[in-house]
Amino acid sequence: MLKNFINLFKVPDLRRRIFIIFILLCVFRLMAAIPLPDVKAEQLKAFFQSNQFFGLFNIFTGGAFSNISIVMLGIGPYITASIIMQLLTIVFPSLKEYFYEGTEKERALFEQYTRLLTIPLALLQSYAFLNLFKNQGLITIPSPLFLIRDILVTTAAAFFLMWLGELITEQKLGNGVSLIIFVGIVINLPKELAQTIITVDPTKIPNMIAFLAISLLMVVGAVFISQAQRKIPVSYAKQVRGTKIYGGADTYLPLKVNQAGMIPIIFAISILMFPQMIGNFLAPSTNPTLVKIASTLTKFNTNSWLYLILYFLLVVLFTFFYTSITFEPNEIADNLQKRGGFIPGYRPGQTTSNFLAYISQRVTLFGALFLGIIAVLPIILAKTTGITTIAISGASIIIMVEVAIETIEAINAQLIMREYEIS
Repeated sequence: MLKNFINLFKVPDLRRRIFIIFILLCVFRLMAAIPLPDVKAEQLKAFFQSNQFFGLFNIFTGGAFSNISIVMLGIGPYITASIIMQLLTIVFPSLKEYFYEGTEKERALFEQYTRLLTIPLALLQSYAFLNLFKNQGLITIPSPLFLIRDILVTTAAAFFLMWLGELITEQKLGNGVSLIIFVGIVINLPKELAQTIITVDPTKIPNMIAFLAISLLMVVGAVFISQAQRKIPVSYAKQVRGTKIYGGADTYLPLKVNQAGMIPIIFAISILMFPQMIGNFLAPSTNPTLVKIASTLTKFNTNSWLYLILYFLLVVLFTFFYTSITFEPNEIADNLQKRGGFIPGYRPGQTTSNFLAYISQRVTLFGALFLGIIAVLPIILAKTTGITTIAISGASIIIMVEVAIETIEAINAQLIMREYEIS
C-alpha cells in the first residue's frame, strides 16, 4: 500500500488530480467555517452539548451544522434526492431503464433530475432548521426578508457543495460526495480525541481505553463486512461457431454481505429525526396540550432505550428493503440464461431465480444484523462508559470504511492503467 502511495505521486497527471481534490476540499472546509449572520455562539454550543441527536447529524456536515454555517446542510439534500430518485425507479419503469440500462445521455438526464430535486429539498430543510434555531434562540432573524435571505444562502451553498462533489468525482480518484462526507467526519476526530484525553476523569481511564478498543474492533468488523461476499459458482456452456469453440469457462457470481452500504442507517436516522424536530417546533407554544406533546417527543432521543430498539429494527428492515430494490434475482437469472450460463445443480430460469433469492435473503440477514448492531453499539458504549466527547456513530464508521475502500480501489485502478505493479 505504501508503494502504491509513492507511485501515485510519481505520475504528473495523478499529482495534478490530487492537488485539485485537495483544493476543492479546502474550499469546503473554508465554507464550513463561515457562519450565517447573527448566530449566538454561546447558546449554540450549549444547545448541541445537550442535544445528542443533532450532534449525530452534525457529524455528516463536518461541524458546519453546529456552527450554523452557510453549508450547514452539507451534502444532505443531494443525498436525499439521490435516494428518492432510486426509490422512484420502482414506481416508474422508464426511470429504472434510465438508471440501470440507459445510454450515457439518458443517465445524464437522470442525474439532472436528481440535481433539480436537490433544490426544493434544500429549500425545505433550510426553512425547517432555521425556524428551529430561531425558536431555540440560537440565531436572530428580525424579519421574513432576513429568513428568505438565509434560506437562499444555505440552499445555494448546498447546491455549490454538490457541484464541488461532482468536480472531485471527475478526477476519478473516488466519489466526490463520499469524500466530502469523509473529510467532514475525520476532520473533527483528532480534536475530540485530544479533548477527551485532556478532560477525562482519571477514574474513567479504563472506560476510555475500553471505548477506544471496542471502536477499533467495530472499524475492523466494518472493513470485514464491507469486503465479505458469498461466491456463487457459475458455469458457461461451450458453444461451437464454425471451427471455433466459445465459452466453457467457470466463474462465480459475488453477492456482497452488505449490499446496502450506509443507506439503511441514513434512512433510519432520517425517520427518527422527525419526533425530535416536531417536539422542538412545538416547545415554544403556550398551549398546555402542545407543550405536553413537545415534552414527550423531545424525550425520544438517544438516551431512550425505545430509541435504540427502533433504531436497530429500522436499520434491519431498511437493509432488506434497499437490497430488494437493487438486487433482482429474476433479471440475473435471465441474463445468465441468455449468455449460456448456469449455476451447477440448478436449472436455468425460475429455479435459479429462487435459489438466488434464497441465498440473498440469508446473506442479507447477516449484513442487516451487523449494520443494526454497529448502528446502536456506539450509543450504548457512550451510555455505559460515560465517554460522550468523541462523536463516533455507526453511520460514521460505515461511511469512513466504505469511502476509504472505494478510494483505495480507485487509486489502484488508476495505477494499473499506468502499468504500475500493485502490491
